[in-house]
Amino acid sequence: MSSVPTGGPPVATSPPTTPHSFRSLTSGQRKAFFAAWLGYLLDGFDFVLITLVLTEIADDFDISLTKAATLVSAAFVSRWFGGLLLGAIGDRYGRKPAMLLAILAFSVGSGMCGFAWGYWSLFAFRALVGIGMAGEYGSSATYVMESWPKSMRNRATGFLLSAYPIGTVVAALAYEVIVPAAGWRWLFYAGLLPVALTLYLRRALPEAAEWQAEVGDRPDVTTSSVLLAPGRRLLNGALTVVLSAVLVLLFSENAGGAVPWLVAAVVLGLVAFTVQLAGRLWPVMLAIMVTTFCAFLYSWPIQSLLPTYLKTELGYDAGQVSDALTWAGLGYAAGSCLAGVVGDKLGTRRTYVFGLFLSLAFVFPVFALDSGNVVLLWLFLFVMQATSQGISGLLPKYIADHFPTRVRAAGLGFSYNVGALGGAVAPLAGASIAERTGLGTALTLLAGVLTAVVALIIGFNLPARIGHALRIESDAPALSPRLPKTPPVPGKPET
Repeated sequence: MSSVPTGGPPVATSPPTTPHSFRSLTSGQRKAFFAAWLGYLLDGFDFVLITLVLTEIADDFDISLTKAATLVSAAFVSRWFGGLLLGAIGDRYGRKPAMLLAILAFSVGSGMCGFAWGYWSLFAFRALVGIGMAGEYGSSATYVMESWPKSMRNRATGFLLSAYPIGTVVAALAYEVIVPAAGWRWLFYAGLLPVALTLYLRRALPEAAEWQAEVGDRPDVTTSSVLLAPGRRLLNGALTVVLSAVLVLLFSENAGGAVPWLVAAVVLGLVAFTVQLAGRLWPVMLAIMVTTFCAFLYSWPIQSLLPTYLKTELGYDAGQVSDALTWAGLGYAAGSCLAGVVGDKLGTRRTYVFGLFLSLAFVFPVFALDSGNVVLLWLFLFVMQATSQGISGLLPKYIADHFPTRVRAAGLGFSYNVGALGGAVAPLAGASIAERTGLGTALTLLAGVLTAVVALIIGFNLPARIGHALRIESDAPALSPRLPKTPPVPGKPET
């Protein structure tokens, strides 16, 4: 209410109510969202291109389809590094410059894929795409969340992640038009076109308000000050080179009989970075990584191998594949937006778990249909992706709640993208199981079992429970001290 002295105009007003709708956002907050949304759309477009042309690449380079599937994994090999590096830049220099570097990385990497002269050159360029995608996920999500009111942060991430499937839809349409006429290389060249527009939109953006207020010019509290400390610089550099080399050997399927030893080396190396980055929070970060790893194992077999399934087992042509992927992408986008709205009303975890269990009702019908049920397949793909993939629009908010602002970009970027190694394992696991059961059955099994696992982890709140059990003190929202329960406020979600 206004405070109005007798005989004079109003001299002060009470603070405005907490924003709860898009209409209440400032123009700067809307502009920040649109720029990040557009960048994430381009990210989805560039990243998914490889999944559309696996069969064409296998024929062109004279390699097996299983070998070609490892090119999907190539981007995941580098994502842990992209999340760590660009996350540290975001924590030290701001969320906005980290976004700019991310979009340059994945766009240039995508364009270079069109110039690939063989398997290994394409593998390297896909790794560059992975660095950019990792940075885009962490920096865009933290930028939008820290620019928007806390009461709307599920919507911030849900609507932001809706851009990714829209990018995949655009990629599917481009595939239908470009590949039959000009070949698969021109599909990658197209990934370079929108860079100038995105850089233009982001040039005048303000920095995220929450980062500016809590970190700003304080280099002593950020992740870069930990990772690049004089006594750690050389050791961390050497560890990065070793980890990268080992992951390339593993995911290009050139490890031979040394796989168990190399896997152990990767785990130890990533744990070493986790302990440095998170300090006392490292057990919580590891739990977040396991959660994300399982999430990728249920979602990425379908994401990466659905086009192959449609072309090989159902015999669909390029146009039919494009139509099916369009409906799947639209379902993903609609589900992300709906998840954000419901998440702000009912709470992040409750909405997440409900969406995951609901998705199980649609996984089995999708892969039980034969090629003649085209319209029904579109419908089931739409709903399945809306509930299984769309609900992951809440994942950035869920993860970010476990880290304080000063390390949030690297905490979110690194833990999510280490967990994203599940996406590198996913197409390999799907292809391997498919050799014995068929691709449709393999995708059904992986999606069904791992969805239930993720729902249980999030439902029982295991990462936060670990933090509380170890008495870890942190100002991260998920780990703040538990307060006595108070009567619920109507319209406000429970925490």
